[in-house]
Amino acid sequence: MPTQSIPFEGANLYVEMDGNADQSPLLLWPPGQSTLRVWDHLIPTLEKQFFVIRIDVRGYGQSSVSDLNENQFTFEQYARDAKYVLDLLGVRNTHVWSQSWGTRAAIWFCAKFPGFVNSAALYAANLDLPDVNQQREGTRAAAEERRVAGIDTGLDRVGFNEHMNPEAAQLTASALRKVLLSDVIDRLSMPVLIGTGSHDPNLRSSTEIANRLRNATLRKFEMVGHNAILEHPELALEAFLEFHQALTHSD
Repeated sequence: MPTQSIPFEGANLYVEMDGNADQSPLLLWPPGQSTLRVWDHLIPTLEKQFFVIRIDVRGYGQSSVSDLNENQFTFEQYARDAKYVLDLLGVRNTHVWSQSWGTRAAIWFCAKFPGFVNSAALYAANLDLPDVNQQREGTRAAAEERRVAGIDTGLDRVGFNEHMNPEAAQLTASALRKVLLSDVIDRLSMPVLIGTGSHDPNLRSSTEIANRLRNATLRKFEMVGHNAILEHPELALEAFLEFHQALTHSD
């Protein structure tokens, strides 16, 4: 697994790559307050089909910043960061997969570089500010349903929320309050999969987005709250791979 630390506009961006560089590129955006480690359990499957690029968003994980100037903690900056990394790696276009907070960043990235993104799987998509209490309640309710059904993810979550600079990580997350995603969502012209849990309060906004975008499909995940890739990774991965299989057949 090659890694790089790439300096760009006041940050050192930590990057991990998996899979063969000759395969279709796939950029992953993590949930809020999370490092690229949240995707580890899915990489063995993804790397068979994709050249997977993971970046610790500036301020998260092992990506450091030279100062705490709040002007750098924006989705606009994160989009520029990701595009710079991909350009440096020689990536000419990419697929995108995101979860929760990362979907907000991914929407901005896709809207800024629509011709660069071949497809986007946007999990727990939401154009409004989050209702964290409802998200937590939904996640608990979904967990109880899975317990009764005998579904246990058994994930080892080591490193998911370990940041070199916790203060910077808090500022990284604050980007969601600085933009109106409703102003840019209509720029997404690529095929889009929206995957949202049945217990996630974001489902309402996800449904509205799916109805709004001409090339979008909505997949509702039963027994899932706000974070499908961690709560029910098999279901989340299955939907993602089916989405890409359908894209291949439509070419």
